[in-house]
Amino acid sequence: MFEGVYSVLPTPFKSGGDVDVESLKRVVELIVGAGVNGVTALGVTGEVTRLSEKERALVVDTVVTQINGRAKVIVGASADGVRACIDYSKEAKSLGAAAVMVSPPRALKLNTESVVSHYKALAAAVGDLEIVVQDYPPISGFAMEAGLLARISKEIPTARTIKLEDPPTPFKTARILAAAGDTKVAILGGLGGVFLIEELLAGAAGVMTGFAFPEVLVNVVSRYKAGKIDEAAEAFYPFVALMRFEFQEGIGMAIRKEVFRRRGALTDGSTRAPGPVLDDNTRAALDRVLGWTAAKSGAEFLKGI
Repeated sequence: MFEGVYSVLPTPFKSGGDVDVESLKRVVELIVGAGVNGVTALGVTGEVTRLSEKERALVVDTVVTQINGRAKVIVGASADGVRACIDYSKEAKSLGAAAVMVSPPRALKLNTESVVSHYKALAAAVGDLEIVVQDYPPISGFAMEAGLLARISKEIPTARTIKLEDPPTPFKTARILAAAGDTKVAILGGLGGVFLIEELLAGAAGVMTGFAFPEVLVNVVSRYKAGKIDEAAEAFYPFVALMRFEFQEGIGMAIRKEVFRRRGALTDGSTRAPGPVLDDNTRAALDRVLGWTAAKSGAEFLKGI
């Protein structure tokens, strides 16, 4: 199982649209330097659906090589078919991933038994490779009840970490843990990190999100786990406005990449077509929320961004 802070990596592109390997290395260094427990490559916000098979392998190999054992690497391996999911997962394992993250397959009239069968088939095919079960209905098209997630954890020992992104996440976190009973389950929140404190209070083991300031998440989780709950909350709340702004549906990835560009990690902050492009109004709003957050938090790493 996984706990702590896991940063979902952006996939950098050059101005011509090719994967920017050097920028990917720099963003890995920035994130690992923030003290995270691990990273997630080929996540939803990594624009994975716009990558070719060759590019997927390039990204994973680059990330694993650059991290060089300093943090765990989780690789997104969701697919609509069991066979494709197994192939993606085996490739990730061969490249050195510690785990794969998998959503239910998109299919008409998907049901509980077919979802359980999907994860069991994957687990049987990849052996001891850990599986992070991703619960994000907007992408999978299937809402997993707390009982189903607990059942998967009970019946598949390698699938006892859940990436939970089905609001209300604090409420669902508590229900999953109650349904799991004596089975130890690790729940990682997502959704840009906007409910991190509430998820931790409900029993979450940490967070997995692509927020462009992972040092904030590390600070909050470490304080919380040290029993300093009020300090964790005080470290968290000044950044909620920025998290909310960055997590806007449709344009959030472009905002996040722009922040990483300003932090010196990305040469080019663009998304791959037909991804969104920032307009002047959004850039101005980003300047404003960054300035407000810097004033309220006093964070040194926000100066000059």
